[in-house]
Amino acid sequence: MTNQAILIINAAIVNEGKVLEEDLLIKNGRINRIGKQISPPDGAEVIDAGGKLLLPGLIDDQVHFREPGLTHKGGIRSESMAAIAGGVTSFMDMPNVNPPTLTRELLSQKYEIAKDKAYANFAFYMGSSNSNIHEIESLQPGEACGVKIFMGASTGNLLVDDDNALDQIFAKSPVLIVTHCEDTPTIERNMEAASLKYNGNIPIDEHPNIRSVDACYKSSSKAVNLAKKHGSKLHVLHLTTAKEMELFEAGDHEKKITAEVCVHHLYFNDNAYDELGSMVVCNPAIKTKEDQKALIDALKEDRIDIIATDHAPHTKDEKEKEYPDCPSGIPLVQHSLLALLELSSQKDIPIETIVKKTSHAVSDRYGIMDRGYVREGYWADLVLVDPNGKHQVTPESIMYECGWSPFQGHCFDSSIEMTFVNGVKVFESGKILGEPMGKRLDFKG
Repeated sequence: MTNQAILIINAAIVNEGKVLEEDLLIKNGRINRIGKQISPPDGAEVIDAGGKLLLPGLIDDQVHFREPGLTHKGGIRSESMAAIAGGVTSFMDMPNVNPPTLTRELLSQKYEIAKDKAYANFAFYMGSSNSNIHEIESLQPGEACGVKIFMGASTGNLLVDDDNALDQIFAKSPVLIVTHCEDTPTIERNMEAASLKYNGNIPIDEHPNIRSVDACYKSSSKAVNLAKKHGSKLHVLHLTTAKEMELFEAGDHEKKITAEVCVHHLYFNDNAYDELGSMVVCNPAIKTKEDQKALIDALKEDRIDIIATDHAPHTKDEKEKEYPDCPSGIPLVQHSLLALLELSSQKDIPIETIVKKTSHAVSDRYGIMDRGYVREGYWADLVLVDPNGKHQVTPESIMYECGWSPFQGHCFDSSIEMTFVNGVKVFESGKILGEPMGKRLDFKG
């Protein structure tokens, strides 16, 4: 597909705290002009939005697209197709693949894989271990979107549980540090106690008690203290508890330490285990209604800066194993925006806040060049949403390689009508258009 000029007229553009009825012209992949009654250039495609919502494409800073090495669960091609179907136009992929991304060479190889497969724009994290500080120190600007530290249970050698190694990473990382915060010894003690209590047959609804509030708080407070000690730039991923909210500053100002919540922790609470069972088992765990409310309140207060998905597909057979053998993780990128729009109306979260937390704030925190806003001169990464076009989640509509969703059977009140990546219409009315158009994300120095 080519970068044909596209004029979108009569759109309700949601951007930078406002909703404005304007036209938008795309030329050469970028937003050329925003204004009233723009005349179409010769040969331009004209799209009448009819008052529908035009948003900056979501930038999901936390996905697990499973490539290389775990492609029976998902891959960059399949999961990025699902992403653009959900209005996600850029993604940042995690290092827990096979082999884990613990060297600059392996990082480079992931970029090579993505350039011919990614329907959305992309960047990758460098992983951390107890022994790869030299690889982290040698990172060059723009080479990785951040360094991921698993300060909790993980697979392979990606768990950083040596205090000296943690101290070195926080002191020396040249890029943003992002953390998964759960305390492994606490989890192990809770698991042992639950196994004794239930004679080895632990019910699924014990998951949030095993991966408990204390396990989360102990680890996240440790990360915050290390960042304060070294003056590090820290972003704490997928927070789940009311208690953790006290660790983060309220208000919309530049912060060295920022916080994130995931869609499923906003949308679900522990009642979901009764209905969905292992399908909503994730780490950190979905917790109580009180925790859910505290996360939503913190979002409104700007204690929480970013919303992401932690998209983590597993096959249905894997997920249907008995607890605790069922793997943790939920596929979400195709339905994250629709779920957030539903929450917007149910929980009184302004749509401008949703846009800020999924696009603007991600661009600002990571220093992404020319993306995350609807601005003249920026790349035209856009999503057109029909706020009154219902979307039923059916098995046939699910694009994930794993083929299932926790939302299967649910009918959302809105739908994704079109998605544009780098000025090209790549998704329309339920169909992927053309071949991969994603570009490597550029970062400010």
